[in-house]
Amino acid sequence: MRIRLALPVLIAGLVVAGCTPTASQVDGPSEQQGAGALVVGVTSDPDTLLPWTATQFQAVNVLQNVYGTLTEFDSDLEVVPGLAESWETSEDGTTLTLTLREGVTFHDGSTFDSEDVVHSLEAIQAEETAAVARTSLASVTGITAVDPSTVELSLSTPDAGLPSNLASINMAILSSQDETSALETAPNGTGPFTFTDRTPSQSLSLQRFDGYWGEAALVEGVEFRVIPDETSILAAMQSGNVQLSVLDDPLVAQSAGAGITIERTPQLSYHALQLNTRRGALTDQNVRLAMQCAIDRQVVLDTAALGEGEVTGPITSPAYRSDPADRPCPTRDLDRAREYLAAAGEADGVTITAIVSQGEYATSVNEAQALQAQLAEADITLELETLESGAYVDRWVAADFEAAVALNGGRPDPDGMYGRYFTSEGNLNEVAGYSSPRLDELFAMGRAETDENARREIYAEISGELEAQAAWIWLFTGYTYTATTEGVSGFVPLANGSLQNLRLVSVS
Repeated sequence: MRIRLALPVLIAGLVVAGCTPTASQVDGPSEQQGAGALVVGVTSDPDTLLPWTATQFQAVNVLQNVYGTLTEFDSDLEVVPGLAESWETSEDGTTLTLTLREGVTFHDGSTFDSEDVVHSLEAIQAEETAAVARTSLASVTGITAVDPSTVELSLSTPDAGLPSNLASINMAILSSQDETSALETAPNGTGPFTFTDRTPSQSLSLQRFDGYWGEAALVEGVEFRVIPDETSILAAMQSGNVQLSVLDDPLVAQSAGAGITIERTPQLSYHALQLNTRRGALTDQNVRLAMQCAIDRQVVLDTAALGEGEVTGPITSPAYRSDPADRPCPTRDLDRAREYLAAAGEADGVTITAIVSQGEYATSVNEAQALQAQLAEADITLELETLESGAYVDRWVAADFEAAVALNGGRPDPDGMYGRYFTSEGNLNEVAGYSSPRLDELFAMGRAETDENARREIYAEISGELEAQAAWIWLFTGYTYTATTEGVSGFVPLANGSLQNLRLVSVS
């Protein structure tokens, strides 16, 4: 969900307590990195180094530079070749044939081939792996290595979103020779950088992989340095000890001084108040609708993020974007909120507990407090339980909450974005807290439909159903602010928040 679940893009990590970076956190590049290394400031330590289970944004951003996927996204989030140099769909849409790149090696020197693809995709499908992208392979009924450079996927129905879904780092291809337990401490991928070392809660270092199949990275290495808050990261940049950071607090971004360049990028990730419709008073649709009607999303955006963003509906993918006016109470309506509460038999009010992540993203606590104040005016008490980001993610993944203030990662294709959440067989449905036979039917239709106009109509209906049921309360989309110091060039920020373009960065 970022969580920023990279799902919520959820996100967890080890956060260093306090607001002032230690000497070790703001010192210059380590000797191991050497001259020409890039130091990236991050607020949290990656909570996992296994790409199949990564949901925290910080973990995703590291792993995107270590592992490869069959397809990738370009700067416009269009699907382009990755480890698969081409693919072809059969006339009836039920077979996807992938032609793999030859001459690709893993960081340990072993050769990449079709057996690694079969191993990885079958492991992602296995329930015991707990892969966060398992539902994205729901249409795949068979995975066959035709020869070392060809893989054939047999599908139960056509799957228009599959090539896009294969680009997620949660679909990374791992070596069939590796035990996944070992990869938690020693990642072994095919990406442009190889893992070198890690000091928990302080730093994680990567080195350029000269055997990378694509264009070699321009810097010798990358150090992800953990600094507890964005203001301290900016101070480290101003002193020359950090060269790049992706910020999400607009106030911090606006305070950047001379010598720091800020690039603002609109994001697919979305802020939401997740409601677990299987818990307590939230099992009643009228209670959920009362909460929806009591919230002024623009005020939440203005209060928490200085108005930097847009009010949103469920789907943020540009080609399928939801109309935020297409919902019960498109503007705040306290009278209607009270009517819904009365219909629920809760005219005297209800109390809902919400978990909030502190340290995962900058606006979380401000959002929660703004929601709390607005809901109180409709006799809805929102009790806030503020958690360190790692504890928050643990609770989120276990669906151990009534409500959750969340920043979740968006995707270019809405099937990959929500099929795992809001279908009864979705691997994150317990976290989502809502499904219905109609949504199951609609998601199946959207996956199988190849006509773009028809797909838009299907996902518009999905969005409408989610809003009408108040499954969650979608709030707004925001921006990321890529901060770079003088001498740093080449980084291309993406709307999905990816740091995959670190390989393009040069440091003079």
